[in-house]
Amino acid sequence: MKGGWNMRFLLAALLLVSPLAARAQEPPLRIGYVDMQRLLEEAPQSRAARSRLEAEFAERDRLLQAEQARLAELSERERREGPLLPAEEAERLRREISALERSLRRSREQLQAELIERADAEYQRYFREITEAVIAFAREEGYDLVLPGPAVYAGPRVDLTDRILMRLRREGVPNP
Repeated sequence: MKGGWNMRFLLAALLLVSPLAARAQEPPLRIGYVDMQRLLEEAPQSRAARSRLEAEFAERDRLLQAEQARLAELSERERREGPLLPAEEAERLRREISALERSLRRSREQLQAELIERADAEYQRYFREITEAVIAFAREEGYDLVLPGPAVYAGPRVDLTDRILMRLRREGVPNP
């Protein structure tokens, strides 16, 4: 009876120790951290997207500024000359100012809505590219886990942000 007890104890101990022994042979876990906010702001993909958007909307923005300047001129003319103008001419000037204000408001709202839509599309595209770059880096370097942040603290040993930024800059920006 006593021998059976020892054999069961030994078997139970082996069952408990065998997973630990198998883990001891595995390489240690590699964990990294990436400041995604910083990557999204500083990556060449995001800078290229901002440049594309600025170029795409520059002419319309210039036209809006010209209309804003015209409105300022008309408003100044009304302030200066309004009391001196004949009633019907003063009323025509007020209607022109009012129509220009409505037109500018609509144009600004439309431009802003289009800019937001385009910026969101660009963001989705470069977010995907940057995320894929992080995943590729982690796989190539043998990381088991890469956590996105910003984090309260990440030591230099685990912070991969600079290394991934260098890689993104080295690889350049793919054509849109």
